[in-house]
Amino acid sequence: MAKAKSAFVCTECGAEYRKWQGQCSSCQEWNTLSEVRLSAVRPGAGAAASARSGYAGDLSREVVDLASVDLSEVPRLSSTFAEFDRVLGGGLVPGSAVLLGGNPGAGKSTLLLQTACKLAQSRRVVYITGEESLSQVAMRAHRLQLPVQGLKMLAETSIETILAVAERERPEVLIIDSIQTMHLEDIASAPGGVAQVRESAAALTRFAKQSNTVLMLVGHVTKDGSLAGPKVLEHMIDASLLLEGEADSRFRTLRGQKNRFGAVNELGVFAMLEHGLKEVKNPSAIFLSRNEEQSAGSLVMVVWEGTRPILVEVQALVDESALGNPRRVAVGLDPNRLAMLLAVLHRHGGLFTGDQDVFLNVVGGVKVLETSADLAVLLAVVSSLQNRSLPRELVVFGEVGLSGEIRPVPSGQERIVEAAKHGFTRAIVPRGNAPKRSPEGMEVVAVSKLAEALDVL
Repeated sequence: MAKAKSAFVCTECGAEYRKWQGQCSSCQEWNTLSEVRLSAVRPGAGAAASARSGYAGDLSREVVDLASVDLSEVPRLSSTFAEFDRVLGGGLVPGSAVLLGGNPGAGKSTLLLQTACKLAQSRRVVYITGEESLSQVAMRAHRLQLPVQGLKMLAETSIETILAVAERERPEVLIIDSIQTMHLEDIASAPGGVAQVRESAAALTRFAKQSNTVLMLVGHVTKDGSLAGPKVLEHMIDASLLLEGEADSRFRTLRGQKNRFGAVNELGVFAMLEHGLKEVKNPSAIFLSRNEEQSAGSLVMVVWEGTRPILVEVQALVDESALGNPRRVAVGLDPNRLAMLLAVLHRHGGLFTGDQDVFLNVVGGVKVLETSADLAVLLAVVSSLQNRSLPRELVVFGEVGLSGEIRPVPSGQERIVEAAKHGFTRAIVPRGNAPKRSPEGMEVVAVSKLAEALDVL
């Protein structure tokens, strides 16, 4: 028997090393290497396994022309939540693996339990819990007033036992809560380690692909909000979703970070109520709950999330700084981009904020990842700097370049139509997004330079 070997794997990026070192050379993180024991392999075992599986020496396998591949629509299973289906790209795909992450208390288990109970009324669903007992899950289902008939439950952390049960039950949907609690008997490391998470996910994904089962995994997150575990885990799965929400807010956002069957950065909005999560059909109505009196520094912008526009309010506060180095704080936006936009405002708008503290906030806890918010951010800053409020019926979007030009953004027509639906009567947009025919009751002002937008105000 050959001696078992070990390797050191980075928990952040998955890079492997022969010996331990303090810093990972790939991702530059410190103290992220953990030891993983590798099982000994007999000489010739790999070739024998390949021969048994039919991947070596099998002349019956032939390459096919891409044009001859069947393009029939892959059947999808509805998750019973329209917002969940939207983020998934239209529903659950048989044979796919979905990873759902989020902070403790965000509602991951609640969302999957609601989905499982509703799907179990017409589908074969097995829910595996490794963090809670069956009585705890039953108490939650009773509190949420969910239909519990037909849902198969199992409290287990052994992958071998779970696969045996799945072979016997043949579920259409298999839910694992959570992957960090699962373990394989052959791997000599604690559950949650790099080797256990990687091999457990690989075994479950292999079963899902072979049996055409929808696999849904719950994953923990790190301190910075990213999914915990080896990076190779994100490559194994088909979709990676992140459930976000502030502790003092009842709203939760479900964002797709990776999706092989739909658009990435798709956003679904839920409200945490007494009876669980409830989907929000019109997210713009939530994020536009503004005060009756319009205040300086407040402005509505239209951002594009996945496949739909959403109206959100951005607030700016500019105040004289008592420090030698004024503060630049942005919540929901990139602080580095805010500093860049303030420099553009000084150079091409003639307004100096170098001795002012600038605070920026996107209302509702939404994280804006695109550049279409640039123009709205600058106009909100100008409004607060001059202490003059902007009209309530005004909506703005557009990207600002370093030379002060206003660049067009994707789906400009759809953004204008969405604003008109919510009662806005005036819009400042890039000249490249100016519609040939404005919506009824909407005045669209097209600008090509930052100075033009300031003149419009």
